[in-house]
Amino acid sequence: MNQLKAMGEANRFRICMMLLEKPLCVCQLLSGLDIAGGTLSNHLKILKSAGLVEQRKDGKWIEYFIADSRAEDFIRSAGSYLSDSALIVEDRRRISCSNRESCSTI
Repeated sequence: MNQLKAMGEANRFRICMMLLEKPLCVCQLLSGLDIAGGTLSNHLKILKSAGLVEQRKDGKWIEYFIADSRAEDFIRSAGSYLSDSALIVEDRRRISCSNRESCSTI
């Protein structure tokens, strides 16, 4: 799947914009999105397949982050048209206050 198509879905766009702020675990992403865990997993799979997002294991967490500088440039460019939307601003606020230690442990 190409990068533009991957970001063409609203929740995937929001995920990318959140990951521009900092790497996040699934529980942090879910806290801001009104979607099920399985749906988030599918969105992350699509974003990874498009080369926009990568993951790494950090202790008991799997952390997602923007894949590389090329992906970051693409997301910033695409997001520049909507980066001031109320939803994106609220996502940024929520993410800036979140930390994975506040997530429930499994």
